[in-house]
Amino acid sequence: MIPFNRPHLTGKEMHYIYQAVYSGKISGNGMYTKKCQNFFEKRYGFKKALLTTSCTDALEMCALLADIKPGDEVIMPSYTFVSTANAFVREGAKIVFADSRKDHPGIKEDNIEKLITDQTKAIVVVHYAGVACDMDKIMSIANKYSLLVIEDAAHAIDSYYKQQPLGSIGHLATFSFHETKNVNAGEGGMLVINDERFIDRSEIIWEKGTNRAEFFRGEVNKYEWVDIGSSFLPSEITAAYLWAQLEELDRIQKKRKNVWQRYQKKLKKWAEKNNVKQPFIPEYATNNGHIYYLVFENESQRSHVIKKMKEKDILTVFHYLSLHKSEYYEDKHDGGELPQSDRYTECLLRLPLFVDLGLENQTKIINELVNLDVK
Repeated sequence: MIPFNRPHLTGKEMHYIYQAVYSGKISGNGMYTKKCQNFFEKRYGFKKALLTTSCTDALEMCALLADIKPGDEVIMPSYTFVSTANAFVREGAKIVFADSRKDHPGIKEDNIEKLITDQTKAIVVVHYAGVACDMDKIMSIANKYSLLVIEDAAHAIDSYYKQQPLGSIGHLATFSFHETKNVNAGEGGMLVINDERFIDRSEIIWEKGTNRAEFFRGEVNKYEWVDIGSSFLPSEITAAYLWAQLEELDRIQKKRKNVWQRYQKKLKKWAEKNNVKQPFIPEYATNNGHIYYLVFENESQRSHVIKKMKEKDILTVFHYLSLHKSEYYEDKHDGGELPQSDRYTECLLRLPLFVDLGLENQTKIINELVNLDVK
């Protein structure tokens, strides 16, 4: 079976983990944590980067930093992973779901303003497949209404909007290092703080509500409980694994983008013939090779392709189920139709894409698809 994903190993992961274990400092915020955080701050110009145990944790930190209270409203796309919403629901927020774009699963920027009320506190955008939302439009709306913008950049490492790194534009941003991501730590994530007013508190929340980080920098003479927080920082073992990946980021990105471009080129005629939509990259965005997806005309076509490809030992998978129709949230949704979100729920299919997907296997995937009549 050709899997949908296979985590890539650079070869140095165990070496760095060994070093971390025998350093005598494995509980977190040690040498490898600092190396990873410095990497992101220097390469992408993030004001502050804090590793977390997951992107979910980073989103929960965003909800705390945004001071979300019961009754506050948070606008976000319905076509996203449950963590995007869960983090804010936990603090009592009402989620206001927006539709996706017709040409891309990202949030429909032109619909955001009409969803704003006096209770709106933040806008969360998701850079689906690492492709940027129109951040000029979103930041302009946010500035007009004094709202926070949080970039869910779980897919978006090393991707750009008009030469600005994704994750560097909103007030806060989150990244994922789950095993399905371009660089991974098995599980792992990162909070990015671009608004300086949140930096000090972010470290306190990260350190279980204490000023421990300030204490170890010698800025206070003792550390104590000063705010709410939780155990958000990962161990040095996780950070060491991630560092091995970050050292090879450029090589990883080159290989992933080559796989993506091969799909895009080789499937073009077949997709046009069968009215299957290939990924769209707006002119202001870049492609980081995170996901290669196809959008079929209906759910039965997609199911047919999944079945036929599995018979050929190729695993293809759908993606998110619209959150506004989830069992948990459907009775809380205002009832507004979100047709594009529903279309991606029913029709979007992801193809295998990982660093070690060889040419022979990718050629097999492409050939099996091209020989399928989906109409």
